[in-house]
Amino acid sequence: MLTRTSRRTVTFSHPFVLEGIDGVQPAGDYIVETDEELVDGLSFPAYRRVATVILLPARAGGTTLAQAVTVNPLDLERAEQADAAMAETTA
Repeated sequence: MLTRTSRRTVTFSHPFVLEGIDGVQPAGDYIVETDEELVDGLSFPAYRRVATVILLPARAGGTTLAQAVTVNPLDLERAEQADAAMAETTA
């Protein structure tokens, strides 16, 4: 099965929380990778999302260099929307 990966940068202006990730993440730029696989048997190319991963930077003084964490894309979208809403209210 063919798989493709797309990568985008998400910028959070405020600290945020995502389900499945311990603690509050600091504001900043985060790389999000989405893996999709080709759906077989169709007369046209169609892809199905199989994983969404956010890359978390190392925390100062921590023992982990960096972390790739699988997240629910809907939770990520809600966090982005909440961040945008906070930016509008503080502008």
